[in-house]
Amino acid sequence: MSSILFKNLRLPDQPEKITELQVEDGRFTQNFANDASPSTEIDLEGHLVLPGLIETHIHLDKACIMDRCRLQEGTLEEAVASTSAAKSEFTEADVYQRGAHILEQAISQGTTHMRTHVELDPGIGLTGFRAIRRLQRDYAWGISLEICVFPQEGLLNNPGTEELLCEALENGATVLGGCPYMDSDPAGQIQRLFELAERYNCDLDLHLDFDLNPRGMTIPEVIRCTLAHGWQHRVTIGHATKLSALEPTQFRETALALAEAGVQVTALPSTDLFLTGRDATHNVPRGVAPLARLHACGVTCSLSTNNVGNPFTPFGDVSLIRQANLLANVCHLGTAAELARCLAWISEESAKLIRLQDYGLTPGCNADFIVLDADSPAAVIANLAQPMMAFKGGRQSFERKPAKLFMPASHN
Repeated sequence: MSSILFKNLRLPDQPEKITELQVEDGRFTQNFANDASPSTEIDLEGHLVLPGLIETHIHLDKACIMDRCRLQEGTLEEAVASTSAAKSEFTEADVYQRGAHILEQAISQGTTHMRTHVELDPGIGLTGFRAIRRLQRDYAWGISLEICVFPQEGLLNNPGTEELLCEALENGATVLGGCPYMDSDPAGQIQRLFELAERYNCDLDLHLDFDLNPRGMTIPEVIRCTLAHGWQHRVTIGHATKLSALEPTQFRETALALAEAGVQVTALPSTDLFLTGRDATHNVPRGVAPLARLHACGVTCSLSTNNVGNPFTPFGDVSLIRQANLLANVCHLGTAAELARCLAWISEESAKLIRLQDYGLTPGCNADFIVLDADSPAAVIANLAQPMMAFKGGRQSFERKPAKLFMPASHN
């Protein structure tokens, strides 16, 4: 039985106090078995400890493909078409290699749990899914990977896609996604996805209402289906940028309806800002789901990376802290409480959203945590603090050494 005493550290609820954490067999514990001495002691030198960060929405299968795509208009339509063309050449080895690169970056950015969306259609078949399943196994030492399969290029209008989704859900996928705006019948796709979710008893995570036109929202249909199927707190909508275009009364009505139905919202600030508002010639809108206002209405929220190095988002380093800082800038969130909430949207609120069990720093929780040189949770976001190290199940997964300055002798 392995036991580790982590000493000389600070916790987020009392960042001014030096304390310690005990880990036994990969979990935090109040006391070691039989009051035995720990087999290992690790001094964290007074640094701040936080639970591992959680990526709730990313696409590993189509990351790092900008060298295969042409970017001219920067629109959602171009991104879908360009990525679809590149996808026709994907191989399992190719998806694995690119996904591994992103996972290694994510681990070194403090992410210990990730939900990745994987595209399935007759063109790609299960190629991407098989690669992600291998990554799920091979990188379990540093990150837990949850697989959400979805029909990027339509479901009802794309024969053969549903059979692939079902096959994946029977062979390791645990979440079902959707993309209603790509279907000839958006409401019909939503309804069918709920029927499949009930059949496989899985959560839903839908790409939804991804533009800045307040008309034509499909959120009401998602709310209706959630209540009709009894799927409260098991449905997440990603993007939902139409919410940012609603006038205050309609927004509040919609947000309260989302909260009552237990429908959750994930903002993807980097992608949402890059793709929306391109038709504006001045006063360009900030096309990001307003998480602070949704939170105030009782909606469970998270924020995430979405894409890295493809036409949807041609940049990125898989840093959730950077995404949280971006959201804080865009949404005018600057108080200590607001910045701490931005951190929660990549940690404890994300855990709630994906129904992750045994998350946190208390006895019984998995010992998945990160160490940072920061004074407080708010400072992590304000100062873009980089994780110094991370532990998965009590085992260290990476270390980042601080920068070293070489000041000339004349300045000493």
